[in-house]
Amino acid sequence: MIPLFTAQPSGKNMEDATSSNPQSLGFTDKLKSWLSWSWTYICAVWFAMVLTMIYVLRSPLKLQDTLTSASVFLNTLTPKFYVALTGTSSLISGLILIFEWWYFRKYGTSFIEQVSVSHLRPLLGGVESSTTTGLFSSVNGEAEPRPSVSECKVWRNPLNLFRGAEYSRYTWVTGKEPLTYYDMNLSAQDHQTFFTGDTQQLKLEDTVMQKAWRERNPQARIRAAYQAIEMNHECAAAYVLLAEEEATTITEAERLFKQALRSGKSGKDINLLVYIKRRLAMCARKLGRIKEAVKMMRDLMKEFPLLGMLNIHENLLEALLELQAYADVQAVLAKYDDISLPKSATICYTSALLKARAVSDKFSPEAASRRGLSTAEMNAVEAIHRAVEFNPHVPKYLLEMKSLILPPEHILKRGDSEAVAYAFFHLQHWKRAEGALNLLHCTWEGTFRIIPYPLEKGHLFYPYPGCTETADRELLPSFHEVSVYPKKELPFFILFTAGLCSFTAMLAMLTHQFPELMGVFAKAFFSTLFAPLGFFADKMESFMPSSFWHQLTRI
Repeated sequence: MIPLFTAQPSGKNMEDATSSNPQSLGFTDKLKSWLSWSWTYICAVWFAMVLTMIYVLRSPLKLQDTLTSASVFLNTLTPKFYVALTGTSSLISGLILIFEWWYFRKYGTSFIEQVSVSHLRPLLGGVESSTTTGLFSSVNGEAEPRPSVSECKVWRNPLNLFRGAEYSRYTWVTGKEPLTYYDMNLSAQDHQTFFTGDTQQLKLEDTVMQKAWRERNPQARIRAAYQAIEMNHECAAAYVLLAEEEATTITEAERLFKQALRSGKSGKDINLLVYIKRRLAMCARKLGRIKEAVKMMRDLMKEFPLLGMLNIHENLLEALLELQAYADVQAVLAKYDDISLPKSATICYTSALLKARAVSDKFSPEAASRRGLSTAEMNAVEAIHRAVEFNPHVPKYLLEMKSLILPPEHILKRGDSEAVAYAFFHLQHWKRAEGALNLLHCTWEGTFRIIPYPLEKGHLFYPYPGCTETADRELLPSFHEVSVYPKKELPFFILFTAGLCSFTAMLAMLTHQFPELMGVFAKAFFSTLFAPLGFFADKMESFMPSSFWHQLTRI
């Protein structure tokens, strides 16, 4: 995960950086400031000077004769010239459009816009391009690093379902595979590393189980588990595999996990023991014994406090919400919703739910627009904005604007996979809080107005990673439409060049089909274009004495 804060340079280093060449920096800053201040006046002065020079030099340049010659030249042009002109213009604009589109697809921005921002804005007093390459400023002014593809870490889903009792039943009913091969391969790697602590002292049954996790065929995995049990009746990992994949009901899975727990207590594999106890707690939660599940989770967190990376507190939060023990939920959030700890959709949206629940039953958009938001309502709205900024995919699932699927076994934080996993288990808790979904519906889209540029800036969190779409497509099944945020909008220059290309192509086609008629239109257009110059010269001639212009031309 990316740190929320970056180290600031020390005072001495800052003094050294600013005092390295104060004279050159002062002159450069003054020059940029002067250019920025005077730019608004330069255009007007330049335009006036051009008009004055045109009139002053009308005699040496023979402007009137030039206009007459241009008119004669236009009248002598053949239709073939207009066909070639429009065709060439269409070709050039088309090439510009193709290059702009290619650059946008590769780098996510317009080439023309990038050049103007990188090279023209610094000259006009804007931000240097070098300052926006590695760091992006949040709204509160702190520097934040741009997340890279390697930083899109995939996490084990804390509430992942059971393959045999849940995922397989879905496949039997629909004929669709809810898990991708990439997702299952990650689980196989987890099991191999998580359940084998010391690879130097592997027993024969452990070797069989390592091979079993790598098998792609579920029946081959189950056969390997039975083979390991034949070698050692106390092989806890084999019972875990059977509970996960062979058991067709949660009750049967719970029985096998209890057998695995009895076998695992004699061993020294703490990771395997924690995994079994956690799955037993999840079985109790699914079978309706929620208080028992909460006690098991609390005991597990107290017994192994250093295993926070397993995110057992997310299982605990979901179970407490089912009990409607909101005070206990707030106590857990107070411990884990800390600025130094990694965030998740469960943390952010549960915090928003608690604050929304306090005001949502009496919330009315019409009344709020008339009287304004109260302090409690403002806190709820801010919490919703915070949650949506962390994971913008969740609201559409909670508001049932997008259909849910079974969650994957691994999730990408801030991605669509995490949104599916959160909404799958927490939608019922939002529905239970009267008016909470209505408040979410009225306020969640306001988050995007707070973030100036979602692609590169953050408000409360570091910038949204651009690599989530690729990872989510690997984790989620092909029949699911992956939610993409933020969608890349076409820059203005691509739309402009597309319109220019289309317009010139249409002119080229019309000129080719109707050369005589288009030639008449072109001559009329150029005549109208040059007419103001002659009109301006005549008006200036009558306004100013001829002696003044004669003296001015002599100078």
